[in-house]
Amino acid sequence: MIKECELVVIGAGPGGYTAAFYAADLGISTLLVERYDSLGGVCLNVGCIPSKMLLHSAALKEEAEEAAAYGLNFSKAQLDLKKLVAHKKKIIDKLSSGVRQLSRARKVDIVRGKASFSDANNLIVKDGKEEHRIVFQTAIIAAGSRPIFPSSMGKKSERIMSSTGALNLKNIPKKMLIIGGGIIGLELGFVYAQFGSKISVVEALDKLAPGVDRDIFNPLYKKIKKLFAEIKLNTVIENLEEEASMVKATMRPVGNKDASPETLEFDKVLVCIGRRPNSDLLAVEKTGLALDEKNHIIVDGQMRSSVANIFAIGDIVGQPMLAHKASKEARVAVDAIKGKRSLYDVRAMPNVIYTDPELAWTGLSEDEAKAQSIDYKKAIFPWAASGRATAISRNDGLTKIIYDAKTERILGVGICGKNAGELIAEAVLAIEMGAVVEDISETVHAHPTLSETFFEAAEAAHNLSTHYYTKRR
Repeated sequence: MIKECELVVIGAGPGGYTAAFYAADLGISTLLVERYDSLGGVCLNVGCIPSKMLLHSAALKEEAEEAAAYGLNFSKAQLDLKKLVAHKKKIIDKLSSGVRQLSRARKVDIVRGKASFSDANNLIVKDGKEEHRIVFQTAIIAAGSRPIFPSSMGKKSERIMSSTGALNLKNIPKKMLIIGGGIIGLELGFVYAQFGSKISVVEALDKLAPGVDRDIFNPLYKKIKKLFAEIKLNTVIENLEEEASMVKATMRPVGNKDASPETLEFDKVLVCIGRRPNSDLLAVEKTGLALDEKNHIIVDGQMRSSVANIFAIGDIVGQPMLAHKASKEARVAVDAIKGKRSLYDVRAMPNVIYTDPELAWTGLSEDEAKAQSIDYKKAIFPWAASGRATAISRNDGLTKIIYDAKTERILGVGICGKNAGELIAEAVLAIEMGAVVEDISETVHAHPTLSETFFEAAEAAHNLSTHYYTKRR
């Protein structure tokens, strides 16, 4: 079967469906290709959405157990795993169905199957024995990424899992090893630990969550040190060996081959050491597309590849691998296709770790400011001084502002605490609008709220925070 279109979008994740819908809204004849039955990509099906549902469930369990401290007594929370998994599936199905309905409403044609280029204007989509040839004027590649799974880790199984397998909860292991102390490892470690697993984390670097400002990470670190059974830094896994009822993990300190290896046994192992782009699955070499050394598609500021009529967005073009980044890139690419002035020029990309407490940050971190030799200052407001945080027994967080020492323009913001992922939006807007510290301190914030912590951090820059006394510098 042959289909013709102005624009073909490959991949129906947040970047892909945003591109397809926006293009259709602008009057472009659009076709959307997706290899799986369910629309929404990794984010909706085996990533952001299910993990946040599980994290919310884990946090609810913890809150119920802590409520006795202020007079609310519940019987001990019992996990009904089948019901939890069914609820997760219901959420995914509902959201995926919504994407499909929006596609129909916009008359975006959907073709299911695995896509591969035959040249820069033709795409072959195979679904079993059925095959489509898509003839397109322009293409947007939004085919995403997949977990890195080294051969030394053995084969994926119910005991040795990637993040996809870990989100498909079939049972809660007594002992679980997490290889990789980044965002995914911390989030899934939090879920499994709250549900009863003894979690051990092994990280090859000298810190968890590398790249995250230590000031905002430390409150979370204090919690996970108590929540997790063991954290091993500067340690590499040399081998995983699966036996009938367990996995033997052999590990050794980084850079010390003389040290005796240590072998520990676990019921399950989660491997989360990064993701790789799916460019190798699309036969992009037949188009002449240029790739970097990690097989990301190289694009310019309009998300245009080295082939003039082919654009690429999302994970497949590189870091940061975030759904909202892909969605922003989608609009830039479509505007470029329409001939509009467009450029991906984001000053403040929000990042969130959805543990409890949450971590959120945007703009420059303190380490980045130092590395760039920027003359900066910082202001910190501890949540122990926040009335709202104290009222909800969540005063373990802090809000931090990095700003230019001369102009006081806000360069970066980090937040640790309840709902930090929601609070960071104001900081993103402030940086994008070129706000200075006084712009925040002169803006009235509702009291008592957690959003006040950003306001009080701005006041603290001038030693004028009402609820946090600091001596004038």
